[in-house]
Amino acid sequence: MASLSSPSLTFTVRRCKPELVVPAMPTPKEIKLLSDIDDQEGLRFIIPVIQIYPNEPSMLGKDPVKIIRQALAQTLVFYYPFAGRLREGPDRKLMVDCTGEGVLFVEADADITLDQFGGTPQPPFSPLLYDVPGSYGVIDSPLVIIQVTRLKCGGFILAICASHNMCDGIGMAQLINAMVEMARGAREPSIRPVWCRELLSARDTPRITCIHREYEEVSHSEEENIISKEDYDIVEQSFFFGPVEIAALRRFIPLHLQKCTKFEVITACLWCCLTKAWELNPHEEVRMMCLVNARARLNPPLPVGYYGNVIAYPAAVTTVEKLNKNSFGFVVELIQKVKAEVTNEYMHSVADLMVTKGRPLFTTARSFFVSNLTHFGFREMDFGWGKPVYGGIAKGGAGNFPWVTYFNSYKNEKGQEGALLPICLPNKVMMSRFVKELSNMLGNQHQPPMNGPYPRFVPSAL
Repeated sequence: MASLSSPSLTFTVRRCKPELVVPAMPTPKEIKLLSDIDDQEGLRFIIPVIQIYPNEPSMLGKDPVKIIRQALAQTLVFYYPFAGRLREGPDRKLMVDCTGEGVLFVEADADITLDQFGGTPQPPFSPLLYDVPGSYGVIDSPLVIIQVTRLKCGGFILAICASHNMCDGIGMAQLINAMVEMARGAREPSIRPVWCRELLSARDTPRITCIHREYEEVSHSEEENIISKEDYDIVEQSFFFGPVEIAALRRFIPLHLQKCTKFEVITACLWCCLTKAWELNPHEEVRMMCLVNARARLNPPLPVGYYGNVIAYPAAVTTVEKLNKNSFGFVVELIQKVKAEVTNEYMHSVADLMVTKGRPLFTTARSFFVSNLTHFGFREMDFGWGKPVYGGIAKGGAGNFPWVTYFNSYKNEKGQEGALLPICLPNKVMMSRFVKELSNMLGNQHQPPMNGPYPRFVPSAL
């Protein structure tokens, strides 16, 4: 049992003893190698997703815990590697030992109704992610952790954490969709899972053919902002970008860039505001790494059902001074350019870099990450209780690296569709500065010249 609280809400969650759910039928016992895109130091963490479901009168008398537990066991027949454990081989090479020992499942009840959360729920949802001792490691740990929490109103909350080495966001959505289909009576998933990780493994003769500034080594003397959760009193807050916010930002974009995407516009805005909030030295370099889904860029294409990592995170790099002094269009173009760098060759170059350089961690110094989850369908996943009132990432950050922001599909209290972004910063003072910079940028009513810089930020009052 745990008592959880927020500034305006206190409730108790009673948890049963964690159990292992195994595949509903016998599955192959074998060793499967991960790809060299999967097998990165920067992916050795758990992806946490939260689905919050309201009461559904037609499901009266049906237990979401029982239904989801059974659906999970059936799904693991097809996704049996998730029921295994990661092992390390020579040179720290990760592989899956398909032991069939199962995934961790927690049944829980909360003495709260969905209405008590108020409005539309939004991250962080950390209290609803149960940290089972020893379960959040990488090696020899469960690869999926699920908690189903019943609410007093008849709704429930589904929390799913999965190893990022095993899958990316699309792969995780594919796994959850398979569970949804099983819960609704299917005998097998509509998309059969495909392993084939050798397709994204290093070439026989590894060769780094592209520039990868996301893995640049920065000497310790230069790295004044070593990134670690332990170094700060992390503050997290979610921000909504809907039609009004996008329109406000597009006022600062020159005509030749008006076809830029919402992702590019928001990312450019974040980079500017975060850099101002950090108050870095003008001559220091800052990075914005954009996670890119490379599925459509591979030739030949991957087979349908491939659920491994098919991502790259190229880094846009400039100095603080250039970022602050140039136009908003300049920042948008930096984002566009770096996204376009990801090609078939780029992906194979990353895989080759991993084996050539010992699977390095991405550059953490003065770096920010963005990842777009808005098209993964988390808000559409219906186990029988209807669509969730919130579906997406449970919190910002990635493992011990807090400065990762995820774009979640979201409808606000006004019924506006947009993206919700949970943002982590080191302390309340820095978050206050970020909020002021963002408010100034979104709220400034003066129309700047289309080829000029966006309005200067007013210094924040601390």
